Amino acid sequence: MLLSREKTEFYLTDLETPTGKIINLTMAALVLISSGIFVAQTYNIPYNIRLLLDLIDTAILVIFAVEYIIRFWSAENKLKYIFSFYAIIDLMAILPFFLGAVDISFIRLLRWFRILRLIRFIDQKFLFASISTEDGLIFVRILFTLFAIIFVYSGLIYQVEHPVNPLYTTFLDAFYFSVVTMTTVGFGDIAPISEVGRLLTVLMILTGVGLIPWQVGDLIKRLVKNANQVETVCSGCGLAFHDVDAAFCKRCGTKLRIMSK
Repeated sequence: MLLSREKTEFYLTDLETPTGKIINLTMAALVLISSGIFVAQTYNIPYNIRLLLDLIDTAILVIFAVEYIIRFWSAENKLKYIFSFYAIIDLMAILPFFLGAVDISFIRLLRWFRILRLIRFIDQKFLFASISTEDGLIFVRILFTLFAIIFVYSGLIYQVEHPVNPLYTTFLDAFYFSVVTMTTVGFGDIAPISEVGRLLTVLMILTGVGLIPWQVGDLIKRLVKNANQVETVCSGCGLAFHDVDAAFCKRCGTKLRIMSK
């Protein structure tokens, strides 16, 4: 039985029901598999294995394309959906599939943005169900955000430098360069030689200088705030820390059981 547009939209965004979890976790797993395939393809692997990986990746791309079409069809406000952040990320993830027959080298760069599709799950509680403290949740989000950005930069710099620079032989070389550049350590043992590569390096440095202190500052502010809280586990959602004078959970509104000291 075919689902209505409203039910389809619900299941594509829902992360509470079993059906919604299965759909969204499956898509998240496909993103990780696809990203892993691209990393593996930067290494010298046997031709038959490379061919198999290409077939798997093509199948995943088809699934992503079908998902994008279904999300567009089920969206109540289609124009708003097209220009939403996650829809743009989704489109960039499948664009190489639609333009695969066109000989445009920069199209290959877009495939690294697939890892950013996982950002849609950062703010979802079910992925971090075992983390009950706010500062722990923020710390996990910071690590994931930094990893996603470093992964994308690594893919971009690899695609740009690998054809012209012998220092970038595998994805690990690009990943190493991205980490030392974004953290402004800059060992200098690996450096880009192309103009685009140097431009990416400047963007990496600016991102590292701006993003890392901002994220760490957010965590510090949260830690200072939590220092004035007490441990009172909410029976509704499991949130462990609340303000000293709180009578209800700030996340779900459940009445708190005040622990006697």
